[in-house]
Amino acid sequence: MLEFEVNDMTCGHCVGAITKALNAAAPGATVDIDLDNHRVRVSGASDADAIEGVIRDAGYTPVKK
Repeated sequence: MLEFEVNDMTCGHCVGAITKALNAAAPGATVDIDLDNHRVRVSGASDADAIEGVIRDAGYTPVKK
């Protein structure tokens, strides 16, 4: 599982935007978002750099955990 801290993810819109981007880029991966703790977890994808890039392209600043 890949995990990122995304401190600028602050609302439901942010969650939706990140989820949509990750689902498009990594079909079949499972996305779990913990908004309260600013965590994005992705299972079923192995390229952390690619996933980080997708989150960045969606307009956010992820930090790999």
